[in-house]
Amino acid sequence: MKHFKAMITITLRKSILDVQGKTVEHALHSTNFTTIEHVRIGKYVELTVHAEHAEAALSIVDDACKNIIANPIMEDHHIVLEEISIGEPA
Repeated sequence: MKHFKAMITITLRKSILDVQGKTVEHALHSTNFTTIEHVRIGKYVELTVHAEHAEAALSIVDDACKNIIANPIMEDHHIVLEEISIGEPA
């Protein structure tokens, strides 16, 4: 069994207003960061998964995102996998 670190980025779908992102964008503009636009705020999750191969690990993590970690109605998720040694921390 191999060990993989999954790095998951979760963002609101583009069609959903990101109120937190808009608030941060307004704060940036009011403090002279006027060249910054289109601020979106998201979540980042790291976890370790044990699987026979990368495709199986990706499938497990994707299922976990669709069922528990992310809200598939409002959020998109992107997964990056990295094979790790058993002694490495996640």
